[in-house]
Amino acid sequence: MRYRRSDIQGGSYFFTVNLLERERTLLVDQVELLRSVVSKIKTNHPFTIDAMIVLPDHLHAIWTLPEGDSNYAIRWRLIKAGFSHGLIGAELCSKSRLKKRERGIWQRRYWEHLIRDDQDYARHVDYIHFNPVKHGYVSRASEWPYSSIHRFIRNGILDMNWGAEAFDDSGYGER
Repeated sequence: MRYRRSDIQGGSYFFTVNLLERERTLLVDQVELLRSVVSKIKTNHPFTIDAMIVLPDHLHAIWTLPEGDSNYAIRWRLIKAGFSHGLIGAELCSKSRLKKRERGIWQRRYWEHLIRDDQDYARHVDYIHFNPVKHGYVSRASEWPYSSIHRFIRNGILDMNWGAEAFDDSGYGER
C-alpha cells in the first residue's frame, strides 16, 4: 500500500516514530547509537533538527529539509536501518518481517505532519519539549536529558522552569 505523504521541498515537518514493542526502552538505552546514526545520515542527507525528544519507546522531531529536497522518507529509512543494525539481535521477528528482512525494532510506519506556519511550528516545538512531562517521566521538561530543550534554554529561548505547568496538548494525540 502506498501512503500519501507531504512532499514540500525545503519544508519543516513534525514526526513521531515508534518502537514496535512499546514497552521496550531501547531508544534511551541506546541513545548514543541513535545520535551516531542520525549524525552519520545528516552528513550524506543534510537536514536541520529544529527540535527533538527521545523517549524510551518513541521519539518526536521537527526537521527542516534543504531547499529543493523533500525526501525525509529516505532519511528515516536509513536512520531506522542504521540503528537496527547497530543492535545485537534479541527481538522476535514475524515471518512477514523476516521475509522483508526487517529486524522488528521499529513500527513500519511513522507519523508526519507538514508544519503550516509559525504558530503551528511553535505548538509542535512545545509539544515535543513537554512530552516527557506528559508521560510522567519528569516533573519539568528541563529534567529530561534527551531533549532539544537544553539548546533552547542555552540560547535564552526558554526558561529552565518551562514545562513545569500544564500544557494543553489536545488535538495532538499520541501516535
